[in-house]
Amino acid sequence: MIWDQTIIELPPLPRGFHLVTNEVLAQAPALGNCEVGLLHLFLQHTSASLAVNENADPDVRGDLERHFRVMVPEQAPHYQHVLEGPDDMPAHIKNVLIGSSLTLPVSHGQLALGTWQGIYLCEHREQAGSRRIVATLQGRW
Repeated sequence: MIWDQTIIELPPLPRGFHLVTNEVLAQAPALGNCEVGLLHLFLQHTSASLAVNENADPDVRGDLERHFRVMVPEQAPHYQHVLEGPDDMPAHIKNVLIGSSLTLPVSHGQLALGTWQGIYLCEHREQAGSRRIVATLQGRW
């Protein structure tokens, strides 16, 4: 059993749901050596999320963003955490709903995602900075 860990850096992205599968694969080079295993991705931020979803039709990403803006509105009167801007508390709520981590199967040096699946960075802030993901690979080489 082999373990490998790296930090994946993503540049600042606008608010929305972004496919980052290629960026993750490009920065996790040990993945190609793994015959069978698990890749765990942990986002080191509380105002963005990670998800697996539709990787083909960009309308899905837009629909998700629009739905979350309705489901978790800005400036709700019951929010007390408001000092960091109107999008900050909703961003934290979205992070709780979607999550900060993914565990993905690895098979023959590749992620074993379904045909229409990709990794999303769900950016919940209007003016976010770069994002860091701890990628931990466990498997048999």
